[in-house]
Amino acid sequence: MSELTHKSAKIYIAGHRGLAGSAIVRKLEAEGYTNLLTRTHAELDLTDQRATREFFEREKPEYVFLAAAKVGGILANDTCPAEFIHQNLAIQTNVIHESWKSGVKRLIFLGSSCIYPRDCPQPIREEYLLTGPLEKTNQAYALAKIAGIEMCGSYNQQYGTQFLCAMPTNLYGPGDNYDLSTSHVLPALIRKAHEAKLAGADSMTVWGSGTPRREFLFSGDLAAALLVLVTTPWDAVQKALPSNRLPLINVGCGEDMTIRELAETVCEVVGFKGELKWDASKPDGTPRKLLDTSRIFALGWRPQIELEAGIASAHQEHLSRASSQQKVAA
Repeated sequence: MSELTHKSAKIYIAGHRGLAGSAIVRKLEAEGYTNLLTRTHAELDLTDQRATREFFEREKPEYVFLAAAKVGGILANDTCPAEFIHQNLAIQTNVIHESWKSGVKRLIFLGSSCIYPRDCPQPIREEYLLTGPLEKTNQAYALAKIAGIEMCGSYNQQYGTQFLCAMPTNLYGPGDNYDLSTSHVLPALIRKAHEAKLAGADSMTVWGSGTPRREFLFSGDLAAALLVLVTTPWDAVQKALPSNRLPLINVGCGEDMTIRELAETVCEVVGFKGELKWDASKPDGTPRKLLDTSRIFALGWRPQIELEAGIASAHQEHLSRASSQQKVAA
């Protein structure tokens, strides 16, 4: 049996300081797992093949959550595609290969819903991968993640590994990135609404037309889903997958909303009463990305955090972080 059944198993969380990785650590600790293995980027550069190999040979983790990645919003992806494809390919190639060589029992590789074609039928089923052109603004990142899926499937086929790819929808929560030049839409809206409220502004400008539809998932709910994927017997997991060569499973809430509706919700939670203005000169990205979540739901997982409650939690964390930064600056 390769599923994670004992609390003392050595579990490596790559990217433990990020949005998804930190949520995984919190979930594992809450469930009583006691042997968690983490490394900061300064301690271990996963783009370095030799350093990654030596780490796996020395530590020999039994389970791996691969949440380390170069991530960002539309502007970052469109501005720095070379960094996005190079760093993500290097990280996942090194970690997946060394996981096989060192005998990791199960690996969970985190991707993104942007792997699917830009104009996909909705909701998006896992089988729709590679059935059409990608969204140009994040194509480099998407192709890197698609390569990771193929790598996991290839190792499963050739070596009998249990490498699984989880494709979450748009995530938010504690540990998110609120830098307006690199962040995703929801944390950017939280910061913009907060700053507009503090400034007493009459209006707030949002990128695009407001018409694209997006689905959002609280990071803690993702972590709970990943724990299901790593503790479920492999035979049951395989039955839920499209195929062993496509070890891919969507993780989302099954509901979406327009960016306009999202912005209105954020403003309501934050308390900004001004007008929303839309900058149509900025890109919208993919028109709609709603994931079909029937496979992960069939394994017994359901999201628990409502969007308004999650936004309120993220807003409070943003306030706490901003307050801490101000104290350090003072």
